[in-house]
Amino acid sequence: MNRQTEMSELGLGRKRRIDIWSNFTYDNKDNKSVCKPCGVKIAGKNTTNLKRHLQTAHPEIHTKIQKMSDDHGPGGNKASDATSTTQQQAISDFLRSSKYKTESKEQQTKEQAIARWIGRTGLPLTTVEDEDFVLMMGMIDGRLTVPKKTKISNLIETQYEHERQKFRESLAAARKVSIGLDLWTKKGLTASFLAISACYFCVEKSKPAHILLALQQVGHPHTAQAIKACVDKCMQEWTIPKEKILTVITDNGSNMVAAFKNTTAEETSSEDDSPGSTIESDSEIDDQRYRHVDMELDRTPCVVHTIQLVVHMLQKETTVKRVLDKARSVVKLFRKSSVATQKLLDQCGVIVVNDCPTRWSSTFNMITRLLKVKDAVCQISNDMGWDSLLTSEWQKLSSLHDLLLPFAEHTKTLQSDTTSMSLVVPALFDLLTHLTDFAVNTRYRDLATLADKMRSNLNQRFACILDTTDEKFSPLAAAACFVNPTVCEIIVNVDVANGNIQELLKQAEDYVVKCTKQEGQSENDEEEVIEEPEAAPSSKQPVFRFLSKCRTTRPKQKTSTSNIRQQIIKYKEELSHPITEDTGTDFWLGKSDSVYHSLKPFALDLLAMPASQAFAERVFSITGDLTRGRRNRGRVTLERSAFLKMNRNK
Repeated sequence: MNRQTEMSELGLGRKRRIDIWSNFTYDNKDNKSVCKPCGVKIAGKNTTNLKRHLQTAHPEIHTKIQKMSDDHGPGGNKASDATSTTQQQAISDFLRSSKYKTESKEQQTKEQAIARWIGRTGLPLTTVEDEDFVLMMGMIDGRLTVPKKTKISNLIETQYEHERQKFRESLAAARKVSIGLDLWTKKGLTASFLAISACYFCVEKSKPAHILLALQQVGHPHTAQAIKACVDKCMQEWTIPKEKILTVITDNGSNMVAAFKNTTAEETSSEDDSPGSTIESDSEIDDQRYRHVDMELDRTPCVVHTIQLVVHMLQKETTVKRVLDKARSVVKLFRKSSVATQKLLDQCGVIVVNDCPTRWSSTFNMITRLLKVKDAVCQISNDMGWDSLLTSEWQKLSSLHDLLLPFAEHTKTLQSDTTSMSLVVPALFDLLTHLTDFAVNTRYRDLATLADKMRSNLNQRFACILDTTDEKFSPLAAAACFVNPTVCEIIVNVDVANGNIQELLKQAEDYVVKCTKQEGQSENDEEEVIEEPEAAPSSKQPVFRFLSKCRTTRPKQKTSTSNIRQQIIKYKEELSHPITEDTGTDFWLGKSDSVYHSLKPFALDLLAMPASQAFAERVFSITGDLTRGRRNRGRVTLERSAFLKMNRNK
């Protein structure tokens, strides 16, 4: 039975008198209506004739229908139906024609939502005046009056100032702040931008926060003086005193190194590992770039960028580079052939990926994907008549993957926006132990030599973190590790060759005492020997697997009876018990302020610190469209959009 027949049977095709037609059926073949109670057939389907039949043959049914019509219920008469339809049409017309008042909450809420969207995405203000946009908003809410571009511009600026004021108050309440810097240059050297971020423990929300402070366009050359001017200007705008800054995290570019104290021209490195930066020849580098500028701020090298320099050593090993180049050639063949790519998709559901010479992690991803689709690659290469990797080369590529795997895992952890500085020391010891084990266990002599070189290079580049005798040693990372109970227990109970862990922890304790020492407290407090309990065996699985076999007992330590020292003693006693909290921040938030009145606030500040300036670097990923062509000339719009988008939901 088709739709038209159904409509006819129910009486919905003409007058919609379902109250009458519920007592009849319509025979489309004979063109007659059949009464259900008595079976009488009535020619046609005129509703009046049907109603007259009910009045004559079935008065009780007719009375019931008449009563429903009088009450204006379902199936009323024609007049009531017309009245109801007119009322509904009037209501619909009113809803379409009525608009929100300008000062109404609904209108203002929707205007702010539109302004927030335009501000964060950096779309042109003329978007709100586009005909299709206005039509779309009318379909969504016909009562909304779409604001003009001038009003949207004012709303965006108001939201921007409101957000800045909110974060300014949050920064004012913060005890310590870590600053992150990253410099990025467009292709073609047409414009450069400096991103400045701040990471701190938000007292109001009791959690770490990382926000973008500024995105400034800087001109060439990118000298230390230019960087200093941008940072000073930003600190003044946000009223952040230098005493509140724990450290500044930058890449290893020579201009960044020269912009901070404790560096000289001879100590600067010519290796600029900042992604997106332009590599310049020696003849093009301005001498001012290396000129030392004392900003009275301590600089910490970005751990992720420094690890990248260590891993880049595999590109200098001839035998390893040969295997990688051959793997790249196989990938290139597949990427250029749609037939081979389709076959690979049919068999594996994925394709091979290219690598970027300046991104060691992309090389690792290329190796990982090749090993995953190894069988399909060999079969398709054979069908296409291409040269593929030999069996020995596949095995060597697998060993190279094993060598790089811990670096990839730790890099992923250390590039988080917050709470990763405390993981630096155990991560570095874990990598050192891994390189030692790999050099002993691998069957490839060249890879063993590479592992030894990488271990030596890792020790050299991170001497400022691991070697207490180094002239540029900073106990900041060790202190952050010390106040994180979830990882400190691992460091305390391991013995890594040449690690000098106990001295490292002693320097960390002294740093904590120095930074948390109350005013007027004597530096030469009486000392006594206090025996610390041995650490109880932990049932938790080690976070850093290469350190799990290096456990040793803790020696007795000489501890001061000063107030902060007593807090440290109590904290170390708690380390002997199993830690149930997931993170170090949760551990300290659960402790009493009266017991750890000095140690707790500083520990929370240290734990909030990031290990890299990846947050500042990530700004250029979300602002890529805004910096294309000539749009980067709208510097105010660019900075405002980046600020609103990076700091959303914070």
